[in-house]
Amino acid sequence: MNKILSTILKITLAPLVGFLFIKEVKGKDNFPKRNVILASNHQSYLDILLCGYICVPRKYTHIGQVDRENKGWSGLRDFIYSLGEVIPVNRKDDESKKQAFLSAVNFLKNGYSLVIYPEGTRTRTGEVGKGKWGVAKFFLETGVPILPMGIKGAFELFPPGEKPKVKKNIRLNIGKPLFFKEEFETSKGMDRDSKEYENLCIKITEKVMEEIKKLTYED
Repeated sequence: MNKILSTILKITLAPLVGFLFIKEVKGKDNFPKRNVILASNHQSYLDILLCGYICVPRKYTHIGQVDRENKGWSGLRDFIYSLGEVIPVNRKDDESKKQAFLSAVNFLKNGYSLVIYPEGTRTRTGEVGKGKWGVAKFFLETGVPILPMGIKGAFELFPPGEKPKVKKNIRLNIGKPLFFKEEFETSKGMDRDSKEYENLCIKITEKVMEEIKKLTYED
């Protein structure tokens, strides 16, 4: 999402999201002036609105799935994705996933923030699940710091398979940026298919998920 549209949403949509759903935001000053990889737990369909609420009026993007075909929705979805500079991905297609990764890296290198949910899917229990390595790979390709965030209360408002509820019930807790300077330097020139690179990704991902869990369950 470019700066102009993001600013418009800051003025129009963000106040509505805050009024309807958000009870508290902690750590908002932890969002640095530069771009980040905003890594959050994934509780509900509301999460993209909540992460957008935090990102605007900055330039930002996220990866959106296109592998669920729905004739009544696909055209509108594609229009919204194009307008908002959302990166489309077919999760059943390896080439699509590769192109989505490259597009996200390009956005990060051009000053955009990237919203990502390391769990890869919405929770079915309300608990924070295990993280996948994508968040680490984006970091190691770009050096853009990871900003962990915990969402609390969204699952209760819009759990999978149920109708959404409107209630000022959600708490957002933003942590401090994670720079992983040593890991970034170590990764330079490393074979991306090596066991060493895999272990580095696991190490970073586990630290990120540790921070997300702490922020989510913190009172």
